[in-house]
Amino acid sequence: MLRSMNDLENYSIRATDGTIGHVKDFYFDDAAWVMRYLVVETDTWLSSRKVLISPISIGKPDWTAKVLPVSITTEQVKNSPDIDTEKPVSRQHEMRYLGYYGYPYYWGNDGIWGGGIYPGMMLRGLGSDGSHFAYREAQAQQAREAAEVDRQQDADPHLRSGKAVIGYHIQATDGEIGHVQDLLVDEQTWAIRYIVADTSNWWLGHQVLVAPQWIKDVRWPGATVSVDLTRQAVKDAPPYDSSTQLDRGQETGIYKHYGRRAYWAEETKGEAIMSSH
Repeated sequence: MLRSMNDLENYSIRATDGTIGHVKDFYFDDAAWVMRYLVVETDTWLSSRKVLISPISIGKPDWTAKVLPVSITTEQVKNSPDIDTEKPVSRQHEMRYLGYYGYPYYWGNDGIWGGGIYPGMMLRGLGSDGSHFAYREAQAQQAREAAEVDRQQDADPHLRSGKAVIGYHIQATDGEIGHVQDLLVDEQTWAIRYIVADTSNWWLGHQVLVAPQWIKDVRWPGATVSVDLTRQAVKDAPPYDSSTQLDRGQETGIYKHYGRRAYWAEETKGEAIMSSH
């Protein structure tokens, strides 16, 4: 099921021993288009400090109560590395954060989360005391990645604020078509499946969905998203109604309209390849 990023704001984050705080923003990976961290404003118990929470730690959400449970304690959050959430998060910051919680790195493999597509599966088979062979191998890989990051420490950051991208202009191959209104996120993988494009400046009340795979370029300084679609194709696309839940049949219609291969077909193929190794 897909969830609106705007609707996820203010969800409560519940640790194993109490409430941490509420979601205020997200950091997404602009290469893979996956939500990597939730920016959570802690309650008064931690002087309203903002901390990062990885989807790796999130358990089964309570969508009715708007609660995301996490497998960490409030004490862990209290002692977690300070990260200025008002500035870009560097790979060095990520390594320090993931190392603190004992999480393997999500990069360096074929899947969007390590070797797979689900963040929670990265913890399977890893001993909490670091004694498991797979865990030690993961730590060795992290050390190798750290050396590479040190070599490329001036590389551009790939983590972006989800709230900051709202309002960006969307440019088709033959002209502007609207602006980013929202992001739709897969509740299991935390992948961004669609950008909600508001085209009301051209076609009154018309919202359509654009998949990240169709994006040619994002100009962050210019606040522009360029897509490999024509204005007419967007105008004729199935309208999106944010008041109803998008189903697989509607998604199929969107991909059929644009003549593109659906993301679930690609992921099924990728999972089959990874499971064969």
